[in-house]
This record gives sequence, C-alpha cells and structure tokens, in this order.
Amino acid sequence: MSASNPYMNQARPLPRYKHGSLLLRGVVLVVLAAMHGAPLHAQDAPQGPIAPPPEHHVNRVGNVSEPEAPPSLPETEIIKHFSGKEDEYILSRTRYTYRKTIRIQEFGPDGQPSGEFVLVTQPGRDADGKPFEKVVEKPRSTLQHLFLRSEDLEGLQRIPAFPLTSSQLAKYDVKYLGKEQVDEIECYIFQAKPKMVERVKAYFDGIVWVDAKYLEVVKTYGKWVTDQGDMHTIADLPFSLFETYRENVDEKYWFPNYSRSDGTLNLKGLEIPVRLVVKWTDFKPVPSAPQAATPPAAATPAKP
Repeated sequence: MSASNPYMNQARPLPRYKHGSLLLRGVVLVVLAAMHGAPLHAQDAPQGPIAPPPEHHVNRVGNVSEPEAPPSLPETEIIKHFSGKEDEYILSRTRYTYRKTIRIQEFGPDGQPSGEFVLVTQPGRDADGKPFEKVVEKPRSTLQHLFLRSEDLEGLQRIPAFPLTSSQLAKYDVKYLGKEQVDEIECYIFQAKPKMVERVKAYFDGIVWVDAKYLEVVKTYGKWVTDQGDMHTIADLPFSLFETYRENVDEKYWFPNYSRSDGTLNLKGLEIPVRLVVKWTDFKPVPSAPQAATPPAAATPAKP
C-alpha cells in the first residue's frame, strides 16, 4: 500500500521495534522497500510491518523452564533447525481442526470501515480423503464497491502456511539480517529470496522472524512471486504482501493465527483502501477414529 494514502494512516498501527539498532531497522526498511517496489523515505518509516492487535500478543507458553540462550550458531545451522521445525508443523497441523475467519474490508475517507465481507470455514476432507475448506457460516457482506462469493477466495488456500520447509531451502537464498524483539520474544531475522522463479509455482519473497532460543519461526512478512510477478491471492484485488503472526498451540507447535494485507483498489476512477484479515482460532486435535469392535466369533455347535 502506498505510504501516501491518507485513508489508512489512522487505521494502521505503527510497528513496535524493541531493542533494535537503527542500522538494523534501516536494513529491514530497505528490504521492505524492495518488496513494495518503491523507495521508502524517512517519513515512510512507520509503513513497515504492522504490529498485531492486542489480542495477538506473541507469547510463549509452557510449564517447563526456559532453556539457556543457545550458543552462537552458524547461520546455516539456525536455518537448518527452523526449516526442520517447519516440516514438523506442516504435518502436525493436518491433525488439527480450527475455525478460519476471512474478513475483507473497505475503508471510507474518514479511515473507518465502510463495509465488509466475512466468510468462516473449517478444514474438512471429501470422500476420497482430499482436504478442502468447508463453509460453516453463510457468507455475509456489506461491501459497497465489491461483490464477492466464497469461491472467489479459493486462492487463499494455495498459499503455503510454512514456506521455508527443508525440501524448499535449496530454492532460496536465505540471508541473516540481525536480531529484533517481537513483543516478548528475541528473534533472529532472515531474508528469503527465490533463486529463480517459475510460471506454475509461486515462491516466497520476504522476511522471517525466528525465536532466538527455540529456533522456530514466529512471524513472516512477504509476498509470493512467479515469473509473471507478484501473485494476488484474490483475483482483481490488490492483496499480495502479507504479515503473518503465529500462535503456540498445545505448547508444541507454532501455527499461523493472524494474517493481514492492505492495499488500494482502483475502481472507476476511485481509490478505495481495502484490507484482508485472516484469523485461525479454536485449534483442537482431530479426534482419532474409533476402531471397529471385533464381533465375537460365532459359537460352534456341539456335535451330536
């Protein structure tokens, strides 16, 4: 979203940088500017990654005491460790159910929402065992400029929740940028750029924040690109850059729980600020299928 857009300046909270050096902030801003495709000037600094709303405070929970801070590891070891965790999480999330709420908002000249579209789904499986998103609440819309149907949002399902798995690492240049605190968690920051792009497959281009103690990804900011350019997850809507926060589930897994993208829709000479927010809530393990009881063997009649 353009930093000069007056509508969203009030609605968009500022990023919270804690304990980060000015030099590191500058490096991160340069990376973000490259992703936006435009230079960032001094007055544009607040337009970096957005801070999550209060209910999405990043905090590690658990009963065990925290380990000592890890020793200084080579960058390659840190990358190998967090990509291995991504492998674990991508498999573990298939064993959970959750509610997924997709909200698309339009904003008026006063910076306040003027209409929205809301869709609520849950993961399901069809008769062949293939996963799909099951609509659990009838979509509702008060949008003034857009008409959307649930099928228009199917592109969101194609965005991988865990972009930097170990099988994908060889396709990326991953560069260490420094350390920064995300709320209560001290993080390493890495930039990931695809070595080459394809037409049929999109690759992540952005930044990941990795818990410096446990070496797990807790936040991402970036876009998905092909050789045709930035991928827009919803056709004709300007959503390409996403900032995604994660939640610690069952004290074991970091699953995405909040993702947001801002943009400006150019429609019939109007510039309409729009926002997409996806929330994942109510994570619960999928109950194991009960095993069928073995019927008792039929009694053999006694021979006369």
